[in-house]
Amino acid sequence: MKRYIIIASLAFVAFSGSAQTSIDHVLRSIEENNKDLKANSQLTTAMKLEAKLDNNLPDPSVSYVHQYGNREGMGIQGELVASQSFDFPLVYAQRNKLAKTKSVGMDRQHAGFRQQILLQAKTVCLDLILLNQQKKLLETRLQNAKQLSELYQTRLTTGDANILETNKIDLELLNAQNEARLNESARIAKLQELTTLNGGVPISFTDTEYASVSDILSFEDLKLEAMEADPQLLSLQSAQATALRQISVNKAKGLPGFELGYRLNMATGGERFNGFLVGVSIPLFSNRNNVKQAKAQSLYADLQLESTTSSVESELYQLYNQSVALKTSMDEYDQVLKSQNNLALLNKAIQSGQISMIEYFVDVTTYYQSMQNYMQLQNEYQKVMAQLYKYKL
Repeated sequence: MKRYIIIASLAFVAFSGSAQTSIDHVLRSIEENNKDLKANSQLTTAMKLEAKLDNNLPDPSVSYVHQYGNREGMGIQGELVASQSFDFPLVYAQRNKLAKTKSVGMDRQHAGFRQQILLQAKTVCLDLILLNQQKKLLETRLQNAKQLSELYQTRLTTGDANILETNKIDLELLNAQNEARLNESARIAKLQELTTLNGGVPISFTDTEYASVSDILSFEDLKLEAMEADPQLLSLQSAQATALRQISVNKAKGLPGFELGYRLNMATGGERFNGFLVGVSIPLFSNRNNVKQAKAQSLYADLQLESTTSSVESELYQLYNQSVALKTSMDEYDQVLKSQNNLALLNKAIQSGQISMIEYFVDVTTYYQSMQNYMQLQNEYQKVMAQLYKYKL
C-alpha cells in the first residue's frame, strides 16, 4: 500500500523545487520575432518621418510666358520667372521642435505597445506553468486511479470488494482521464498562442516553477516607480508637450511669409530686362482660429493626462490589495500543506484498518483538490505581480 502513498506524495515534491523559469528567454524571443511588434516599429518610423515632412520648404516655381504681337513689326516677347517661397524663419524653428516632440511621443507609444505584447506573452507563460504543474498532478492522480481500479477489479473477482466500490473507483478513473485530456488540450492551445506571439516560430515551454518574486514594495514606493515609468502616462505627457508646442507653431504661422525669385524679360531686337522678385504674404485668413484650436487641443491633453493618471493610480491600488490578499492565502496553504503530513496519517490509518480504501481514496482526492487550489493561487498571484511590475518589462 505504501506505493500509492509514495506516488501521491510526489505531487507535492514536484512543486517544491527551486528551478528558475525561462520566461525572460521567451520574452526576448518574442520581442525579436513578434510580427505585430515589427509592424508597429515600422509604423513608428514612418510617423516620425511624416512629422518631419511639415517642415520642408515648398517646391520652387519656374514659369515662362511667350507672347506674340497682334500687328506686324511688334515682334515677340518672353518672360521667365523663377521663385521660391518660404515661411518666416521662426516657423521652421518651431516646427523642428514640434517634430522632435512628436518623435519622442511616438517612441513612447511604441514602448507601450511593446509592453502590452510582452505582458500578454508573460501571462501565457504563467498559465503554461500552471498547466504544466497540473499535468504532473493529474498524471499522478490518473496513475493512482488506474492502479486502484486494477486492484479492486481483482478484489471484486475474489469477493474482497463489492460492485459499488469498484464502480466508484472506475468513475474516478474516468474523471481523471477526462481532466488530463482537457489539461493537455489547454496546454496545446497556450503553446499555439505562444507560437503566434513568437511570429509563428514554435517555442517550447515546459517549466513547472515560477521565478522567485522579491518582496513587494510599499504602495507609495510602487506607485512612484510605476507611474514614473508607465508608457501610457509618458505617452500622454508627450501629447501634452506636443500640444503646447503646436500652440507656438500656430502663433509663429501668423508671421508673414516671403517669396524671392528672379525675373527675365526678353523682346525682339535684343532688349532684355532682368531683376529680382521679392514678395510678402500676410496670413490674414489662413491662420484664423489656428491658435484657438491648438489651445483647445492642449486643454484636452491636460485633462486626458489628469484622468488617466487617476485611473492608473486606482488600478495600481486595486492590484496591490489583491496581491496582498493572494499572498496571505498562498502562505496559509503553503504552511498547512507542509505542516500536515496527511498522506502519512492516511497510510497509518489504512495499515491499522481504521479506514476503508474508499475513505482513503476520498481523502487523497481532497488532498489533490487542495494542491489544485494552491497552484491556482500561485498562478493568480504571479499574474497580479506581473501587472504591477509590467513597467520593468
